[in-house]
Amino acid sequence: MSRAWGRGPFLRQEFPAQRSPVSQVEWPQERHITAGFMVRRVLAAGLLFSLLLGSSVLLVYIFRSCGPRPCRTPECHDLQARYLASGNTSVAPCTDFFSFACGDAQGTKSSFQALAEENKRRLRKILAPHISQICPFSVAAPKSSISLPRLGPPMPMALSTCRTKVQKSQVPGTWALGRTKLSSSTAPVWTQVPSKPKGLPPSDKSLRSISCVQIDQPEFDLPLKQEQEQKIYAQLFQFLRPLEQQQAQKKLFQLVTIDQLQEMAPAIDWLSCLQATFTPMSLRPSQLLLVHDLEYLKNMSQLVEEQLLKYRDFLQSHMILGLVGTLSPALDSKFQEARRSLIQKLRELTQRPPMPTSPRWMKCVEETGAFFEPTLAALFIHEAFSPKTQSAAMELFTAIKDTLIARLRRVPWMDEKTRKEAQDRVTQLQVKMGGPEWALKPSLAREEYNDIQLGPSYLQSFLSCVRSLRARIVQNFLQSFPQHRWQVSTWGVSAYYSISDHVVVFPAGLLQPPFFHPGYPRAVNFGAAGSIMARELLRIFSQLLLPEGCPACDTHALQGALLCLKRHYQSIPLPSGLSFNGSWTLLENAADIRGLAIALQAYSRRLLGYYGETILPNLDLSPLQLFFRSYAQVMCREPSTWEPQDPHSPPMLRVHGPLSNTQAFARHFHCPRGALMNPSKRCQLW
Repeated sequence: MSRAWGRGPFLRQEFPAQRSPVSQVEWPQERHITAGFMVRRVLAAGLLFSLLLGSSVLLVYIFRSCGPRPCRTPECHDLQARYLASGNTSVAPCTDFFSFACGDAQGTKSSFQALAEENKRRLRKILAPHISQICPFSVAAPKSSISLPRLGPPMPMALSTCRTKVQKSQVPGTWALGRTKLSSSTAPVWTQVPSKPKGLPPSDKSLRSISCVQIDQPEFDLPLKQEQEQKIYAQLFQFLRPLEQQQAQKKLFQLVTIDQLQEMAPAIDWLSCLQATFTPMSLRPSQLLLVHDLEYLKNMSQLVEEQLLKYRDFLQSHMILGLVGTLSPALDSKFQEARRSLIQKLRELTQRPPMPTSPRWMKCVEETGAFFEPTLAALFIHEAFSPKTQSAAMELFTAIKDTLIARLRRVPWMDEKTRKEAQDRVTQLQVKMGGPEWALKPSLAREEYNDIQLGPSYLQSFLSCVRSLRARIVQNFLQSFPQHRWQVSTWGVSAYYSISDHVVVFPAGLLQPPFFHPGYPRAVNFGAAGSIMARELLRIFSQLLLPEGCPACDTHALQGALLCLKRHYQSIPLPSGLSFNGSWTLLENAADIRGLAIALQAYSRRLLGYYGETILPNLDLSPLQLFFRSYAQVMCREPSTWEPQDPHSPPMLRVHGPLSNTQAFARHFHCPRGALMNPSKRCQLW
């Protein structure tokens, strides 16, 4: 028993399930420990859930902060209202993006025309405190009270009128007065050419800086009918040759002296007329002339000599009509009304839409801007182009230029030498933005028109301004400037590339809403102003696309890409009754497509490097969708205002052509395969 007794406690220790009274007393403490462990597990789970929930909220906040935010600035509010008013969101963007962005476009002015008018309103605001002193056509006056002064005997200069016409990329045109044997209004149109003339091959560097007078064919305003074939006006019209025909015959220009031209076209006293036109420029018989169609001048001279006596009254009437048309802004209001009626009647006879009437204040602003451009340039810069705006515009241009240089490395039809030269050309390019530097210096600006004498009558003031402006144009032609001399007004809306100076110019008037503003979403600035900048940069290489423009390139691949581009545009439907010449618009179509692609790539690269992109609220467009919408908005224009001689395609094609050739558009608007904006084949040119 003792052994048994002695084992008892050990046996109980070996089998703890048989608890002693002591162990039974300590059991509640173990339950407390286990419960505490469970509570800790619940608390840990709750804490983990809280952390996960907080992290989710933080991630959502971060994503919202980095993602596109609605732009609430007044500028964005105005732009949003403009887009909502012009577009038609009921139209499927993959079917008709032109209507989606521009609506039906009926009665819609060109976006550039609308911006030009807005800039003139700014000038009006600047001039408003002094407008009664500057312009007798006061905004408040219901009618002009100016009467026609007594001119006395016909002035010698009224015996003949030499009309000057300039290209878009040259200096502003004017009417010049001089003496000739007969009215040179029936003779060719001529213009000063301070830079490389049109159509010269890029390799012909000897003609880029040549000083010469450019003489071109006229642009007849009067319509011609079958029964008029025997009249001199109609016969002159038959001698005209379209520009593309001159290019095809490789007779786009010829260099002759005044003496040589006098022998070939003796009906005009060329030296006397040109000397009077280009005063104070001194001309000699050996002066070089750039003639764009010498055969026309020969035929014109022969016809005039044969028909001079028979149609002398007709020629004089035509000359006087031109003179009165020139002076009508300074004459009695009856002359202005008669001129407007004549223009409207001519447009009816030529089946063109009526010319829109402009308010009288706009005419005042235009005349003041033409005569006193330097002063108005400085005022417009101060009003509408702040340093912040200029800095943002330059940043945008740099992004576009860098993207173009990068893309040139992958142009399939370029050889290595041409590619390297092209990249160097872009690198060396100068850019001018805002306005000319000298115009911002008051002392230099005043020198431009210190010869103007105002009064005592408005006609005399107007003639003084005309003479001063003409002298300035000629003087600019004669002088050499250390810097590029601007060829557009500061408030203009036309950018251009100067071949002779290798400068691209973007006036302050173009870099305005709705094309550009520092407070806009980047998508808007890149889609609108960025694509415009890219198109102007591509003009550096336009000659490469012409036949024999790049002999060392892969011409087979280049011509294949151009043919693809031509067929691509021909496959896009147009409104009934509207047609276009795909060969005539080919170069501009290529610039549109490549300009959009460069701007898109530049914007995509910018998205990768910057956060905080904004969008326009209530449009339901992502940043890239907004980019495409902004590009199309620049092209909005009523289709009926397009004319066949326009080097650009109709506005609908300028939207659908580039966008349907861009795969990213179809991807971001989820266009099904085979839709108009998502064709099965696309062209690669640049």
